[in-house]
This record gives sequence, C-alpha cells and structure tokens, in this order.
Amino acid sequence: MLFWIVTGCLTLVVVATLLRAQFRGGEQARPAAAYDLDVYRDQLREVERDLERGVLSPADGERALTEVSRRILAADAALKNATSAARGARRGPLLAIVTAVALVGGSFAIYLELGAPGYGDLALADRIEAAQILRSERPSQEIAQASVLESPPVDAAPDYVALVERLREAVEARPDDLQGLTLLSQSEARLGNFAAAHVAKARAISLKGEDATAQDFSEYADLLVLAAGGYVSPEAEQMLERTLAMDPQDGAARYYYGLMMSQTGRPDTALRIWDQLLREGPMDAPWIAPIDAQMPDIAMRAGVDYARPTFGTGRGPTRDQIDAASDMSPAERMEMIQGMVAGLSDRLATDGGPVEDWAQLISALGVLGDLDQARAVFDNAMEVFGGDPTAIDMLNRAADRVGLQ
Repeated sequence: MLFWIVTGCLTLVVVATLLRAQFRGGEQARPAAAYDLDVYRDQLREVERDLERGVLSPADGERALTEVSRRILAADAALKNATSAARGARRGPLLAIVTAVALVGGSFAIYLELGAPGYGDLALADRIEAAQILRSERPSQEIAQASVLESPPVDAAPDYVALVERLREAVEARPDDLQGLTLLSQSEARLGNFAAAHVAKARAISLKGEDATAQDFSEYADLLVLAAGGYVSPEAEQMLERTLAMDPQDGAARYYYGLMMSQTGRPDTALRIWDQLLREGPMDAPWIAPIDAQMPDIAMRAGVDYARPTFGTGRGPTRDQIDAASDMSPAERMEMIQGMVAGLSDRLATDGGPVEDWAQLISALGVLGDLDQARAVFDNAMEVFGGDPTAIDMLNRAADRVGLQ
C-alpha cells in the first residue's frame, strides 16, 4: 500500500506541474499589435482634424493619411496572427489533460501486465524458504508424465521396431531376465519411449539389488527426466541423490541436480554446480551443450555477472592423489600435499568453490593430520552450503573419512 501511495503522490505532483505550465501559457495578455492599432487609429483621427482646421495642407495631409493607413493595415494583420496563436494556446491545457490521463492509465496498465502488484521484496532467507516449499510441493513423476505432449514416433527401421516388439514379448514371458530388461530399457529409449524405458530400468535395478551401481541409478534418473519432458521430479531427485552418494563425480547426475535446483527457485546453486562441470569438462561431455545454452539465464536469475570458464581448470588434489600420498614417506607426502592444499585453501578463501573442493580439502587436511584445520574448514563449509542437503551429505562423508565425526 505504501508503494501505491508514494507512486500516486509523485505522479500527481508531476502531472499538476505540467498542467500548471500549460494553463499559465494559455492565459495570454492583450497582444502588442492591439495597442499599436489603437495608437494608429488615434493618429488617423488627429490627421483628419488637422485637415479640417487647415493646419495641414491637403498634400501633406494625404501623405500622412496614407502612411497611417498603411500602419493600421500592418497592425491589424499582426493582431489577427496573435489571436490565432492565443486560440491554439487555449487548446493546450485540454490536450495536456488528455495526455496526462493517457500516460498515467497506460503506465498503470503496463505495470499490472509486467509488474508484480503487492509482491514485496524478499530477504535471502525468505527466498530460500520459498524455494524449499516449491521443491517439496512440486508435481510427482506420474503427474509430470501425464502432462507431457505425446512426441512423434522416432523414425526407426521396421526391422528394428519388430526386434524390439519381440524383445518386449520375451521380457514379459521372462520377467526376471536381467539382460533382457537392460536391453529393453535401452531399446525403448532409442525409440523415444522413455516411460517404458524407465519402467524396464527400475525392474532391472530391483533384480540387481545391492549390486546396482551408481551408473544404474544415474541412467534411471536420466530416463525419468526425459519421460517428464525435462522436468526433475521428486522421484528423479531421489535417484540423483542415490547416485551422488555412490559417485559424487557423476557428471550426468550433477547436471540434473543443478537443473532441479534451477526449477525449484535456486539458480544460485545451479550456477555453482554447472560452473564446476564446465571447469572440469571434457569439452565433448553430453551435459556441456545444455549447460552452455541455459547458463546466461541462470546467471541472470542468480544475479551474477558470469564469465564462462575454460575447460579442465581442475579443482585441486583428487582422491587418487590423496590416496597415493598415503603410501609415500612422510617427507614426500608433506611436500606433495602441502603444495596442493595451500593452493586449494587459498582459492576457496578468496573465490569460493563447489562442495567437492571443500570435501577434498577436508580429506587432504586429514591425510596431513591437521584435524583442527580440517574441523575449521568443515564448519565453514557447513555454513556455506547449509541449504543444500546433497552438499551437506558430501561434507559429512568427507568428515567421516578423516575421523571428525
């Protein structure tokens, strides 16, 4: 309400100022040509009286009458022009009123169409809370799939379509055939039947049980997202979290997790995840092109002036490097790890970085035996990523590995 009151008052002041100037401009004084005309007429009468009294000779009187008459005609023409201009000026206020009404009404209509009346500014905590509500209340996989328009059939060879149909019949006859289910899932995906593909994939994962790999869950999540038309449902999110718990470096899962964050009001988190994927590369990874296409919009929504990084800049010490350092002599291990840890620590302190960087720094500090510093880094990272459950889980696992918990 305060916004409307202030805006309305400012608008009235501006419009009133413009109208006042127009009205004052319309209040014209008597034109100067009218005074000149009065003077010339008096002169004409004076000449006529002088002729009657014989003060002027007929020749001088005729010349005087001619000159005064000429001036009267010129003054009369000037008076007519001034009168026309005054009439135009009197029409100015009416035009100003019409213009003011059109501007105010048009501005209000545009704001109602493009603006957000009654929508106040939100603090960061409120935005995060709103994003969490949106994330928890978003549609399920079933609802999302039902809303997706049916895609035109994939142009496949008749022989291949017939082969897939026989595969469907074989799997239906042998529902516990793991190899058949795996092939069916891949074949349905190639035909664009993503809903059928993820059903077959789910059955294959169920048969594998504890032997199911991170890649299995990543592929399942991929099929769920494709079946929902690019939407990351709660069911797909569960598969992504399971994938990342088993393999935090899975590129497809990280891409889709960033996409989910973008769809649920957290473009800042999506930007951080996708930026790291761009930095790691490789250039031909399947998620690079869609990230490039969406990054400008994500950066704008996150309020970041984003510059695309180059591929393969690295994130500091890898897990393999840390494990290799464990087999070195104490002096060699110190020399190798301290250099990497110092560079990584400096970069995180100045530029920040993804959760993977923080987790690796915690692990490296644990190898060095600097548990106090590892604890300080862990506490700092928990504050930075407090709103990201996946990041918190990754940090907790890194802390467990070095004995902080």
